[in-house]
Amino acid sequence: MYSLAEIDKIVSNGICTLDLKGEPAELYTPIEYMMSIGGKRIRPRLALLVCSLFSDKIESEQVYPALGLEVFHTFTLIHDDIMDRADIRRGQPTVYRKWNENIAILSGDVMSIQAYEYVCKAPADKLQAVLAVFSDTARKVCEGQQYDMNYETMPVVTMDDYIMMIGLKTSALIAGSAKLGAVLGGADAKSADALYRYGYDLGLAFQITDDYLDTFGDPAVFGKNIGGDIVNNKKTWLYVEAARQASGEQKTRFGEIFRMGEDRAAEKIAAAQQLFTELGVKDNAEKAIEHYFHKAMETVEALSLGAQKLSLLEEFATQITYRRK
Repeated sequence: MYSLAEIDKIVSNGICTLDLKGEPAELYTPIEYMMSIGGKRIRPRLALLVCSLFSDKIESEQVYPALGLEVFHTFTLIHDDIMDRADIRRGQPTVYRKWNENIAILSGDVMSIQAYEYVCKAPADKLQAVLAVFSDTARKVCEGQQYDMNYETMPVVTMDDYIMMIGLKTSALIAGSAKLGAVLGGADAKSADALYRYGYDLGLAFQITDDYLDTFGDPAVFGKNIGGDIVNNKKTWLYVEAARQASGEQKTRFGEIFRMGEDRAAEKIAAAQQLFTELGVKDNAEKAIEHYFHKAMETVEALSLGAQKLSLLEEFATQITYRRK
C-alpha cells in the first residue's frame, strides 16, 4: 500500500512525462500551459489511492488512465472559463484570455480526445469496464454543466436542484475517479460501488467548499478573484441557501444586491458577504461541508478495508474538503 505522499509523487512524475507537444503550436501550447500551472490533481490522486487499496503495485497501465482523468478535468476547465467569463485560473490568466476563445475551444477539444487515449492504456482485461466508467462520468459532467448554465436564467433554483447539478458537474468526476481506481485495482463490485458513493459525497463537500471560498476565501491563497460568483449571479450553494432563508427586509436586500451590475462589483460583493453572514448562510455552508464529509466516510467505514486503509481515505478526504484554496 502506498502513502498519499507516494501517490502524489507518482502523479506529479506522470504528468511531467506526458508528451503534450504538437503542431500547430497554437493548438498544443495552451494544453501544455494548462497542465503546467498546477492544480490539486484530485482525480488522478484518488484513482491511484483507491487502486492501491486493492493492488500491491501501481504500474504504468494504471497510472495512464488516472492521468487521463486529469487531462479530461483540465479540458472542462478551459471550456468552463469561457462560459463563466473567468479571467484567472490557478492564479494565472485563463486560456481564452491569454490566447482567444477559438483557440481555447479547439485546444479543449483536443484534450478531451487525449484523455480517452490515456484511459485506453488500461490493462486489456479491464479496459471495457474502465471505458464504461469513464464514458458515463464524462457524459454526466457535460449534463451538469448544461444544468449550471440553465440555472443562470431560472428565477428560482431549489437546494435539490443545486445538489443534483453539482452531483453531475463536480461529484460525478470525483466519484468516477474512485470507481475507476477500484476497477484498475481489481476490487469487487460492492467495494467499487461504495467507493463511488464515497467519491460522490466527497465531491459535494468539495464543491460547497469551492463556493464558500469564492465568497469568503483569501484571493492570495485561493488562486482566483474572490466574489466572481456573486458578480455573475451564479446559483451557488450560498446563493440558493440565502434565497431560501431570506424574508422581509433581507429578501428585499437580496433582490437589490443581485440586480447590481458589474460596474458596482466591489459594492455587490461586500453587500452579499454581509447578507450571507447575517442569514447564517456562512455557518450553514460549513455544516453542510461537514455533513457530506462524514457521509462519505460512513460509506467506506462499512467496508472491511482495515484501519490503515480507512485512515488513508480519511486523510485524503480531509485534504480536499478542509482546504483554503
